Amino acid sequence: MKALLQRVSKASVTVEGQVVGHIGRGLVVFVGISRQDRERDAQYLAEKTVNLRLFSDREGKFNLSALDTRGDLLVVSQFTLLADAKKGRRPSFTEAAPPGEAEALFERFLAFLRTSGLKVETGRFQQHMLVEIHNEGPVTILLDSKDKYPEPRSP
Repeated sequence: MKALLQRVSKASVTVEGQVVGHIGRGLVVFVGISRQDRERDAQYLAEKTVNLRLFSDREGKFNLSALDTRGDLLVVSQFTLLADAKKGRRPSFTEAAPPGEAEALFERFLAFLRTSGLKVETGRFQQHMLVEIHNEGPVTILLDSKDKYPEPRSP
């Protein structure tokens, strides 16, 4: 499971001309779910997302998390984070989880985030979305649950 975090001053998601999610200062979280991902991956990334120190303290150092700053979260499902562009000119998405499995795990990820007490807004799963981001910094960090739970290697 991958999560691309962007620190923002504000952000919104629009579907078919209607704003379906918007936040003030906080994080936009793009989430890609692979075929191998499980609930533990969602829990790990949710905890990492809310606790990662991406906000500056008074000295300008990254010492504050979304929890510390009471930052908002805008979470957008994005299977393209699982793209494999090693060969050819068209990316492959074979590692992405099938939509039904991905949506269920995406919902678990949202549930884990909501236990933090932070405002959590979302886009719409499997919809064409327009995402407006005011990236602050810019600060963009890629998280991968494989860092915590590496895939078993074949002998």
